[in-house]
Amino acid sequence: MTLLDKIERAGNRLPHPVSLFAIGLLIVILISQVAASFEWTVNNPYTDKLEARSLLSSSGLWWLLSHMVENFIRFPPLAIVLVGMLGIGMAERTGLLPALLRYLMLITPRQLLTPVTLFLGIMSSLGLDAGYVVLPPIAAAMYLAAGRSPLTGIATVFAGVSAGFSANLLITAVDPLLAGFTQAAATIIRPDYQVAVTSNWWFMIASTVILIFAGWFVTAKWVEPAADSYVITEPAEGQAPIDREREKRGLLHALLAILIVFGLIIAAILVPGGPLFGEGKRFDRWIEVTVPILFLMFFIPGVVFGISSGTIKNDRDAAKIMGQTFAGLGPYIVLAFFAAQFIEAFKYSGLGEMLAISGGQYLASLNIISPVLLSGFILVAMTANLFIGSASAKYAFLAPVFVPMLMQIGFSPELTQAAYRIGDSVTNIITPLNPYMVIILAQVQKYARGSGMGTLIAMMLPYALCFALVWTLLLTAWMVLDIPLGPGAPLHFDLSSL
Repeated sequence: MTLLDKIERAGNRLPHPVSLFAIGLLIVILISQVAASFEWTVNNPYTDKLEARSLLSSSGLWWLLSHMVENFIRFPPLAIVLVGMLGIGMAERTGLLPALLRYLMLITPRQLLTPVTLFLGIMSSLGLDAGYVVLPPIAAAMYLAAGRSPLTGIATVFAGVSAGFSANLLITAVDPLLAGFTQAAATIIRPDYQVAVTSNWWFMIASTVILIFAGWFVTAKWVEPAADSYVITEPAEGQAPIDREREKRGLLHALLAILIVFGLIIAAILVPGGPLFGEGKRFDRWIEVTVPILFLMFFIPGVVFGISSGTIKNDRDAAKIMGQTFAGLGPYIVLAFFAAQFIEAFKYSGLGEMLAISGGQYLASLNIISPVLLSGFILVAMTANLFIGSASAKYAFLAPVFVPMLMQIGFSPELTQAAYRIGDSVTNIITPLNPYMVIILAQVQKYARGSGMGTLIAMMLPYALCFALVWTLLLTAWMVLDIPLGPGAPLHFDLSSL
C-alpha cells in the first residue's frame, strides 16, 4: 500500500466535520473538568493569573445551555458568509460566472494559453466551485485545438483553481469566512480585536501574480513534457447545446450593470459626504461594509444576466435561486452551529487563553526566527489539508490555538490567517479527499486510457511543491519588508496593547 493509499484510507475514517466539532466540544468539557480539579493556573504577564473553569460544574452547565443560541447567532463567520453567498449564488446559478469564464477562455491567444489558464483558474474562486466544473473541459479542448496535450490544460487549470484557491485579485467568499474565524480566535487574547474582511487583500493580489509565473514555469518544465508521453484519444461525445446569442446578450448587459454598480460604489467612497466616505468604527467605511459591497457586485449583475439570458423570467425565479443558494449552504449552517459551541466553550473554560499564553511563552523561549516558525505552521496546515478537505472545518480547529498562541510572540492574527491560506491551498491538488478529484480524474480519463488517481497526482505534485515553496518565500519576503497584508491589517501584534 502506497503512502497516498494510506492517506486516503485514514482520511475516509475520520468522522464528518460536524461530528468532529461535537467530539471536540465533549473533549473540551472533560479537559476543563480535569484542569479545574487539578487547579491548573497560568501566570499571564498582561493580566491577572488565569484559572481553568469547569464546564461540568453547575455554573458551567448553566453557561452552556443559556448561551447556546447566543453562541450560534454571534458566530462571526455565519452572517457574513450567508450575505456574501447570497450575491455570489445569484451570479453562479443564473449562469453569469460560468459564461464569463467560458468566454474568457475562448478569446485567449494561443501563446498565452498557460498563464491565462492559470489566471482564470485562480480567479474562478469568485464563483467558489464553478471553476472545478466549467474550466477543465474547456482548457482540455483549447489545448487540444492548439496542438498541445489536453492533459496539460487540465493540470494547468486544476493547479490554478485548487492549489491557488486562496489567491485572487478581488475579495471572495473565502475572505469573510476566514476573517470571522480569525477574529473569534483573536478575542481569546484581546476581546475587542477586529479583523477586516480585506485583511489579506494586498498579499493575495501579489500571490496571484507570483503563482501564475510559478505555475507557468512548472507547466513548461515538468508537466507538459510528462503529459506529452501519454497516448491521447479524443472523446466522441459532444457538449450540450448552449444558446450563444442569449448568453452573449446576457453577458453584455451584466457587464454594463457591473460598471454602473462599481461606479456608484466608487462615488460613494470618494465623494465627501457619501455614505462610504471617511472612517468607520475601526477601518475606513468601505472596508467595514465589504461584504454588502460584495453582495451588490454579484447580485445585481446576476439578476441582470438572468433576465437577459432567460434563466430568470419573474420574481419567483429570482426568489427560487436565492432559496437554492441558502439550501446549498445548509451543511455549512449545521457546521457553524457546532463550531460556534466548540469555540465559545473553549474560550469560556479558559483553556484557549491558557494554552495560548503557555504555548506562546514556550515558543518565545525557543528563539526560533519568525519565518521558520511561520513555515512550520504552514506545514501543519498542509498536512491537515490531506485529511480534512473543508477549509472552514480545519481553520475552526486550528485558529483558536494558533492565532492566540502566535499573537503572544508578536504575530498578528491577519498574518497567521495568511499563512493558513497557503497551507490550505497548495495540497488541495494531491489529496484524494478533495471531492472534486473525481471530476478532474474523469476529464483525464477521457483523453488518456488506463490513467488513474496516480496519474493525476503525479501530474499535480510538481505544482504543489513549487507553490508551497514560492508562496512561503513570498510571505517571508513580505515579513522582511514589513508590508501590510491588506487594508487595516498589520503584520505584528502589539503586546503592549494588552
